[in-house]
Amino acid sequence: MMVALQWLRSLFFVVQMYLVMAVMACFFAPWALAHRNGAYAAVRTYCRYVRWSARWMVGLRSEVRGPIPEDEVVIGSKHQSFFDVILIVSVVPKPKFIMKASLKYVPIVGQFAMRIGCVPVERGRRAEAMRQMMAGVTRGDAPAGQLVIYPQGTRVAPGVDMPYKVGTAVIYRETGQACVPAATNVGLYWPRQGILRKPGLAVVEFLEPIPPGLPLDRFTAELRLRVETASNRLMTEGGFPAHAIPGHDPGA
Repeated sequence: MMVALQWLRSLFFVVQMYLVMAVMACFFAPWALAHRNGAYAAVRTYCRYVRWSARWMVGLRSEVRGPIPEDEVVIGSKHQSFFDVILIVSVVPKPKFIMKASLKYVPIVGQFAMRIGCVPVERGRRAEAMRQMMAGVTRGDAPAGQLVIYPQGTRVAPGVDMPYKVGTAVIYRETGQACVPAATNVGLYWPRQGILRKPGLAVVEFLEPIPPGLPLDRFTAELRLRVETASNRLMTEGGFPAHAIPGHDPGA
């Protein structure tokens, strides 16, 4: 009974979340078309609304820990569900994402994503994807801000181990910017797919920046260590069993 009730609450939350997205998009559209700051205001306001509504509709509280990146940096983030995107955009002043190209055709989401400077990349062909990614990041009219990239390339459910791809390291090298690792546990409460949203405390945590100039292999190893260690800690705080974490040593 309790699960069914939570599912119904979640369904109502999801439906209203997309309805409010449409209303806010219409409200902010003139400002967003006239000036990019309008698009930033729109996405930030919407994401803060989602955090607020999730708290009282489904009992999902949220928290952002660590210093908020405000300079031009690369943010290498763990990606478990749409909610970690919501948390990052709600606090970062000028976010832009490396995103799969099909998203630019999604109504509202695609238009506002392109307006804030997100970089669409076709998946599948690695060389072409890298070319598109670097062209989008380094083009002369690319807006300054905080470039968010998911090193594993997709949403990864808690307890699933996936390798870190080379794209984040290449961007780190080519931009010459520091990289801020970001950890999360949002997948415990907001799944990759499905309706059910669970009560609890979802966290995104910004970690100590990795300074520019490291060799690519060393950078990738350091990024993975920091992100995975912190994400595992956040997940165990949220009740995820330690023995289900990849690489967990039961004798440690």
